[in-house]
Amino acid sequence: MTDMTNSAAMAPAERSRSSLKTEFAIYFAIIFTATVPLACMTWALTLIRSGRLPERGPVARAWSQARIITPMIFSA
Repeated sequence: MTDMTNSAAMAPAERSRSSLKTEFAIYFAIIFTATVPLACMTWALTLIRSGRLPERGPVARAWSQARIITPMIFSA
């Protein structure tokens, strides 16, 4: 009798986990790309209004927004 639980059962789970990581990365990249211009505008407006550099740069702001928004899409 052949034991099919070792290799055959693991392959689909690994594929779905890998595809979820890939899909998450694609969504993250799209959202990050979309939030960079908005983060640059808010960073520039903060610089103009206050006259000093904000603590976080536009890339850090866009990165944090993408980290917030992307999991919301996957949980819906």
